[in-house]
Amino acid sequence: MVCVALLSNPRSTGNVAMLPRIRKFCAERSDIFHYEVEDVSQVGEALKTIARVKPHILVLNGGDGTVQAAMTELHHGRHFADSPPPVAVLPNGKTNLIALDLGAEGDPIEALERIMEIAKTNLADHIVRRELISLTGGDAKGRPVIGMFLGGAGLADSILYCRHKIYPLGLPNGFSHFITAIAVVLSALFNIRARFLPPQARPISVQVVHQGELIQGRFALLMVTTLERLLLRSQTNLTQTTTGPLKLMMVEQKPLILLRAFWAGVMGRLDRAEFEGVHLSQGSEIRIEGDHSSVILDGELFEAQNERPIVLTPTSPVPFLSLAA
Repeated sequence: MVCVALLSNPRSTGNVAMLPRIRKFCAERSDIFHYEVEDVSQVGEALKTIARVKPHILVLNGGDGTVQAAMTELHHGRHFADSPPPVAVLPNGKTNLIALDLGAEGDPIEALERIMEIAKTNLADHIVRRELISLTGGDAKGRPVIGMFLGGAGLADSILYCRHKIYPLGLPNGFSHFITAIAVVLSALFNIRARFLPPQARPISVQVVHQGELIQGRFALLMVTTLERLLLRSQTNLTQTTTGPLKLMMVEQKPLILLRAFWAGVMGRLDRAEFEGVHLSQGSEIRIEGDHSSVILDGELFEAQNERPIVLTPTSPVPFLSLAA
């Protein structure tokens, strides 16, 4: 009997070195079904096959982009009808935001062993339900794209900067993210423009439906998420006066505000920042408008146009397996 189905993307950065160990781990167990895709376009067919073995848990082994492709296909493909198995994510990408939020840290093999242990117990004690983000509009084509973390404004440019300028240096992920944050703050503090620094943010407007807010300006950081843990140890537990499953955090691109926000992020207190220039809110719909304003949803780049805003709405709750529970 198959307890766990594992979907791997060999092209994920972490799998270059890790996949041989994972293959060996799976080959030694009869209760795990391992399916590898050569490209994210094959995720739909992979899930269709996995649904036939009826696993207790679906494990995703890849970066945030792989997880996004799988969640999009799960949402639209309905391969498991109305009873999808809880989803677990191995810590095997560059940012690992989704895995981190679900308590999966450290060695992927150890996380997989922990998942196998949980599969033989009462899963109800480890299941958490999270809404996902559905993205439409902008230059997104076809069906809505499903994800859990969106970075926009200057943050989108910073993510691309980290991906193309810092990651190739081969530094540890945490240190790479810290260097990127410093580069963003220094660029804004001294208004420096150079090829080795992140670009300046473009003006955007953000409307939060449900709270009735309309916020316009230049933002060094814009995050929309359904996750509870983010980079630099920050949480997203906003105040109880806010409502709606989509959590929004924005930091204006002003030197003093950025400096204070950076320090609050390092201390893990950005979610509780109560100074001017930091906007925290929640809503049932978020609209992002701006000329060529880029956003990144779980690793995939989208762009808002003046007449084609990006619209974010929540999905129905999806079961995930938390290793921290």
